[in-house]
Amino acid sequence: MVVQTLALGMDRFKKEIVDILDDIIKPRGIYERNDVPVRQLEGLEIQKGFLKGPFDTLVEMTENGVKFLVDVENGQKTGFFLDQKENRAAIAPFVKGVKVLDCFTYTGSFALHAGLFGADSVLGIDISEHAVKCAAKNAEINGLDTVVKFQAANTFDILREFYDKGETFDTIVLDPPAFTKTKNAVQGAIRGYKEINLRAMKIIKRGGYLITCSCSQHVDSELFMDILYDAADSRRKVRVAEYRSQAKDHPVLLASPETGYLKCAILQVV
Repeated sequence: MVVQTLALGMDRFKKEIVDILDDIIKPRGIYERNDVPVRQLEGLEIQKGFLKGPFDTLVEMTENGVKFLVDVENGQKTGFFLDQKENRAAIAPFVKGVKVLDCFTYTGSFALHAGLFGADSVLGIDISEHAVKCAAKNAEINGLDTVVKFQAANTFDILREFYDKGETFDTIVLDPPAFTKTKNAVQGAIRGYKEINLRAMKIIKRGGYLITCSCSQHVDSELFMDILYDAADSRRKVRVAEYRSQAKDHPVLLASPETGYLKCAILQVV
């Protein structure tokens, strides 16, 4: 298991929480990933390490039938992004038998799901060389390495390059990291989201799909849809096929609007 407590209120009860998890689930080990700078805003120390163990911190897990090697010690956040589980499963009707591009792939989660769901070919893009190597290993352990390939590149640059070369795709997935962590940086985030979505729409074949996400809590659903409307000025007719949110184990609390942070729009370029 991996544990992360970013707020003082949770950190005060960390020992009790870990003891309860250990008693109920009885895991092989528990690793603490409290190496996040935001803890300093709460007056907490930055730290990580074994709370129970030790164990090999490169852990294999399975999501929707896809195997992943998760680096719980050094991976982003706690090593894997579980909030997209249901959205990854939902892409099945939009990737079977087609050419897929997965941008900001990290360790290949959407790309490998596309491969498992029968895509003809999948290219995953991430700026991190380390992430791409991990993604390639994940493709290998799933027997998908002949279908799913990965490339280290900047998504903004590669989308522009594909357009200039006339390269097109049937389905494109955009699952970027949060473009803003603060309200003050929202305008920059809007420009970033608009650019990647506009460029993606321009290289999707007629009838193809754009699966586009935002995990920025400061960009709410209404603003995100406004960005997509603006991006559609690529002279393509675009319809909303489906609009989704985070997995059910990431509950949205009515008293805390920022808990409804994840947006996932499935658009068809018609």
